[in-house]
Amino acid sequence: MSNKELNGESESTGEDLSRKRIFTTGEAAAVCKVSQQTIIRCFDAGRLQGFRVPGSKFRRIPREELLRFMKANNIPLAALEGGKRRILIVDDDPAIVDVYVDLLSRDSRLELKTASNGYDAGMFTEQFRPHLVILDYLLPDINGNHVCKRIRENSALAGAKVLCVSGVVRQEEIDTLMAAGANAFLRKPFAIDDLCKKIGDLLEMEGVASPDQPA
Repeated sequence: MSNKELNGESESTGEDLSRKRIFTTGEAAAVCKVSQQTIIRCFDAGRLQGFRVPGSKFRRIPREELLRFMKANNIPLAALEGGKRRILIVDDDPAIVDVYVDLLSRDSRLELKTASNGYDAGMFTEQFRPHLVILDYLLPDINGNHVCKRIRENSALAGAKVLCVSGVVRQEEIDTLMAAGANAFLRKPFAIDDLCKKIGDLLEMEGVASPDQPA
């Protein structure tokens, strides 16, 4: 392998690695905290799948494959997932959204984005790559079942958790939501402590939005 190839594969666009979809071997090495030569050897041996850039020898690794490789080799995912936990709030009631944002923005470990319909929810899950989606069951253009299914069909969001929140859902509808891929359900109106506990459990974080967490 030439120095030119090694240097070429080490180039980074400066993009946040936690949001990238395709990685050079240099970027994959940085995420995995191993040498670039190790990543290239794994790639060439078939242990790490990807593709070569047409007309060159440069290797590229899709995000889903890098995640699989890291999990298979017990490599911590923190560098790939970013420092903060990203939460996408999907609800068409501005008052409820304000409650979520006011509460969760107090926790400096969280990054928030909001959507008011299923279309925006689909777009933002691709762009924002949330660790957690707080999802209202009844949206103007779609219901929660379809949003859950879309998330579960996207391999790039395999680790995303879904918390469905609604006040008009029957038990059979809750069962359908869970079957569609929701991880938990919370009925409106909810107690703030119950919401924070659900979020903490799903994200494996303690003290979500507690007074001890600085804004």
